[in-house]
Amino acid sequence: MRIVIAGGHGKIALRLERLLAARGDAPVALIRDPAQADDVRAAGAEPVVIDLEKATVTELSEKVMDADAVVFAAGAGPGSGAERKWTVDRDGAVLLADAASLAGTRRYVLVSAIGVDDGPAPGSDPVWAAYVQAKKEADDDLRTRGEVLDWTILRPGRLTDEPGTGLVRLGPSVPKDEVTRDDVAAVIAALLAEPASSRSAGRVLDLVGGETPIAEAVEGALS
Repeated sequence: MRIVIAGGHGKIALRLERLLAARGDAPVALIRDPAQADDVRAAGAEPVVIDLEKATVTELSEKVMDADAVVFAAGAGPGSGAERKWTVDRDGAVLLADAASLAGTRRYVLVSAIGVDDGPAPGSDPVWAAYVQAKKEADDDLRTRGEVLDWTILRPGRLTDEPGTGLVRLGPSVPKDEVTRDDVAAVIAALLAEPASSRSAGRVLDLVGGETPIAEAVEGALS
């Protein structure tokens, strides 16, 4: 499968690209900085340079054309201000959905965050509040697109860089906890292995570390 990954140089994206390449898929990494191309190639992906904060839907749809699936794993990242939470975490996700629809690519996996439906807690830091609200609005937008996209929203808990365990807890609602980026990438890969109009379409799934092997956890969450 040809799988286009927005945020292709991010920590989750690079892990996902390695997994997809290893199993014979063709990952395509959308990156903003040409200097990231070598890292992406080393992960087994094809680098494509495009800035989601500046691209038009037509320009992005050209990059998505002929893809079997798209993944939004981009984010403004730590140290960015509130404004970029809106332009990347929300607007970038919406732009990718528009581009996928225009290109006729139905399968869309959005990496969100656990608990965003609750909104930011009163008195939250303004940048954190913007992040939570931006993620929520991106999720809300995608949930309106069931007629044109086979979407899945994956909501990991607090991310860590510890080695993956291959053991998770996955479902429509699970208690907040942490999860490794390795395991998030492995769950995305498992979800993408489902057929395009799969049981995972139209699902919102929370993900944290747990005690269930990933393949079993995915099967259980989709049954």
